[in-house]
Amino acid sequence: MTSVLGHLNELEFAQEYRKWSSCPPRALFDAPVIDAVAADKKPIAQNITQQARYCSALFIWTDCDREGEHIGSEIRKVALQGNHSLEVKRARFSNTERAHVIRAAQQAITLDDKQVDAVAARQELDLRLGAAFTRFTTFTLQALGPPLTKNDANGRSVPISYDRYFKVRNFIPEEFWSIKVLHKRDSIDVAFSWRRHRLFDRAAVVILFEKCLRARIAKVIKLQKKPTSKWRPLPLTTVELQKLGSMFLRMGSSRVMDIAEKLYQKGFISYPRTETDQFDRGIDLRKLVEKQTQDHAWGPYAQGLLAGAFKQPRSGRYNDQAHPPIHPVSYVSPASLDDDFRRVYEFVVRRFLACCSDDAKGESNTVDIQYGDEEFHASGLIVLERNYLDVYPYDKWTSSQPLPQFRLHETFEPSEAMITDGQTTAPGYLTEPELISLMDANGIGTDATMADHIKKIQEREYVMTRSGPRAGAQQDDRNTQAARGGSVQQFIPTTLGVALIEGYGNIGLETSLDKPFLRKDMEAKMRQICAGTKTRHNFVQETLEQYLEVFMTANQRQQELVKVIRLSKPSGWV
Repeated sequence: MTSVLGHLNELEFAQEYRKWSSCPPRALFDAPVIDAVAADKKPIAQNITQQARYCSALFIWTDCDREGEHIGSEIRKVALQGNHSLEVKRARFSNTERAHVIRAAQQAITLDDKQVDAVAARQELDLRLGAAFTRFTTFTLQALGPPLTKNDANGRSVPISYDRYFKVRNFIPEEFWSIKVLHKRDSIDVAFSWRRHRLFDRAAVVILFEKCLRARIAKVIKLQKKPTSKWRPLPLTTVELQKLGSMFLRMGSSRVMDIAEKLYQKGFISYPRTETDQFDRGIDLRKLVEKQTQDHAWGPYAQGLLAGAFKQPRSGRYNDQAHPPIHPVSYVSPASLDDDFRRVYEFVVRRFLACCSDDAKGESNTVDIQYGDEEFHASGLIVLERNYLDVYPYDKWTSSQPLPQFRLHETFEPSEAMITDGQTTAPGYLTEPELISLMDANGIGTDATMADHIKKIQEREYVMTRSGPRAGAQQDDRNTQAARGGSVQQFIPTTLGVALIEGYGNIGLETSLDKPFLRKDMEAKMRQICAGTKTRHNFVQETLEQYLEVFMTANQRQQELVKVIRLSKPSGWV
């Protein structure tokens, strides 16, 4: 048994194309590339080649995803250099339970070269397109001076953050009016909400309100009392860990992932890069729960699960067939961990215990009334069984003030009715959890690279960040988030970032570089390679042709690009 450390190989341009001044950026679309063992991985490759000389078979146990398949192909290549007659097999496994590992060994398969081709195609496109557009943009704009001269200009990973900025910047508030009905019964004040919610025509609201007042009497037209539940969370994925870590733990997604990697390396949690939100039935979850019974904070809750409250976790829709959901592997006293490490470990443990719990149970009550020609409603909630909420404080679900007793078809005179007014508010700037969700939905990055992309656009000064909820359409949600775990990180594009996006957006490109559609299309075509419906060569050529058309248009109109950015540059630029 021996090991590797990520990819062995590195894809690079031939030596004569590596310097920025060596060729026009256009040449990088078809310049020769070399796929060879990286300098820092040569000792690992040499070790595999050497060991292969004494073996008759090679058994690969890399991650069972596309990247793992490609790494496996690199291992195969250097091993065959030492022994051309090696039989090569790979294990397909998603967790390290003993029975699962034995089954994977007994049912060995061959490497999937279609997945290998998909990764190889993506690597080539990332190299060619990233280098070509970065050099072109930097050469075109470096005459404008700092800060462009200290940044490469490849900011395509999260262009969606700018869409929210433009919505905030261009937002025009509108006035609206609503009707509110109040009634006091049994010393309980009940506020009935208007079914129409609000209207933007004050005169219309006044007319409807006057009809209500003339009617004077309200009538109960519907009563509903029904059991309700708040579902326990799904098993934890990388994307959810990054989103919720940012939301509840008061730290950036990059920091969360760095800590999770170190907790994994110490054997405290499972591999933290996974898309799977369903546990394999072969994993002994009760044994994992048992390890947490010794903790003074959540130990009693874990003991309760083992005493009969345990529930099989819900299954989500995703299974990458490579890794199980993120979960605690062994117990470590939180007191022995630094503060950030303690909070990430505690979150993973509490999330896992919550997954193995029952849903919270409650009862909802709704009263609908008719007042004049208008309908209003009031609701109440009684939480009967907290269940998973007792161990998972990140979710909130609390009883409201109970509604007084009403009878169907009864009539009453409301205590008070009034017209209220307000203004629509701009959406808040994009928060880190929202950004991660949008990147995931638009196929920008992978679960393993999203945090790095976000960190990179901050380092390159395309966005600045600030903490704290912002007044706007989602104010209540963000105040709640802040109360649960502190402030929320928000992303606001810098003048540099906005200038680049507006520059490319205003030069008449038929295919927009400031939207995620090109990258999303690339991800879809990679899946076609894996399915065998598209070849690596066709995919690479189609994509290069698509981007080359964009590149040539930008190149022809580069002076307009400079002009647009010069008009919006900050005072600190030359």
